[in-house]
Amino acid sequence: MKSDNIDSLESLKDYISSQDNSKSFVYFSKIPDICKTEKCMLGVDEAGRGPVLGPMVYGIAFCPINKKSILKDLGCADSKQLTEEQRDKIFVDSNNKDYATESIGWAVDVISPNEISTSMLRRTKRSLNEVSMESAIDLIKKALELEVNVAEIYVDTVGPPEKYQAKLQAIFPDIKITVAKKADSLYPIVSLASICAKVSRDHALKVWSFREGIEIPSDGFGSGYPGDPVTKRFLKNFEPLFGYPRIVRFSWSTASNALDENHAYSVEFEEEEETSEKKVKLASKKMTSFFKAEVPVKKFKRHNFFKERCLEDVTDF
Repeated sequence: MKSDNIDSLESLKDYISSQDNSKSFVYFSKIPDICKTEKCMLGVDEAGRGPVLGPMVYGIAFCPINKKSILKDLGCADSKQLTEEQRDKIFVDSNNKDYATESIGWAVDVISPNEISTSMLRRTKRSLNEVSMESAIDLIKKALELEVNVAEIYVDTVGPPEKYQAKLQAIFPDIKITVAKKADSLYPIVSLASICAKVSRDHALKVWSFREGIEIPSDGFGSGYPGDPVTKRFLKNFEPLFGYPRIVRFSWSTASNALDENHAYSVEFEEEEETSEKKVKLASKKMTSFFKAEVPVKKFKRHNFFKERCLEDVTDF
């Protein structure tokens, strides 16, 4: 949740810079009082679902149903049809203009590339659709916890709209829910949610801090989309044993293919099988051995090699 007030692009960048970009985080704007008393509409959309670089950001926006004309005054439209400058202006205006700040609230869930990849590769795998739906549902729940009087929800779909709508309706039975393809071009409140998500993702990339200490090429790393030639060049630079920095979604086939094509080291992990002799010894352990004082385990200091490369022990896959 948030403690800072984001009211400009600079304060947005400052807030994102203060976060650990290897972890996900949620930001909620100030909730206008009118959103707690009047019936509100709430829109949901995402930015950065497809790129191989950077976070995926889910956004929500909400305002009273009887104030929806404000969204048109701001110029809310399909964020994909707007230029970056237009999106930035709408974002700034929605956080500065009195008529907007008195009636509009928003929130984003910035899902780190690290979380996306580990979710998709863990033993109990979570698909990108599952990650997306959980993010949207959690944002809606948080809005309700903060006493936003949500009466209508509009969502840009993930997968078949009918199934997603049924899922949301079961969770929020007292709210009118509409799930549709290209909802950001149909409903201005979804468009604003999309703009908040897109602007947040764009600036997350602009202020990305490489904890690994790598040197970025002079032309940067591009948009992060697999077809971007700058991104393709960036993916050719990696540590042959440890692979990519955390900005890369290493679960993407684009990343794994680039590693293979550019001759990264192949590593295999083998599990040692217990021999029958070892099993016998374990089975014949004396009862009195369980009552002996434990021998203190010597703690070893982590080598600087691992610290400098931001390598951590992992126990949950």
